[in-house]
Amino acid sequence: QVQLVESGGGLVQAGGSLRLSCAASGRSVSTYVMGWFRQAPGKEREFVAAMAWSAGSSAYADSVKGRFAISRDNAKDTVFLQMNSLKPEDTAVYSCAAGLRFQTRVPASPLEAAFGYWGQGTQVTVSS
Repeated sequence: QVQLVESGGGLVQAGGSLRLSCAASGRSVSTYVMGWFRQAPGKEREFVAAMAWSAGSSAYADSVKGRFAISRDNAKDTVFLQMNSLKPEDTAVYSCAAGLRFQTRVPASPLEAAFGYWGQGTQVTVSS
């Protein structure tokens, strides 16, 4: 069983930056694809970014390309999401997820159903 706990959310002004962290416990996630998803009020959860276990493959939603960067530290079972140039429309609850074990290439837009483990989420609020 894998437990995921996110941290690093908060309130930031538009144009600012935040770095989210997701720490895994219970079982190593070093062989899983790790992803970030977000859900804004009144909207469905959407894919943000994902990285394969080997860190050689990653994918981003078009809305965050060039602004967000996903990274991981397999030795510490932690994945990060660096978010720069934040916009009010980035406001959402951000959740990390683990899935697609041993897959070395991340699909362009992986489905939620591909991830079996989820964290509780951390709130990111971007003020205008």
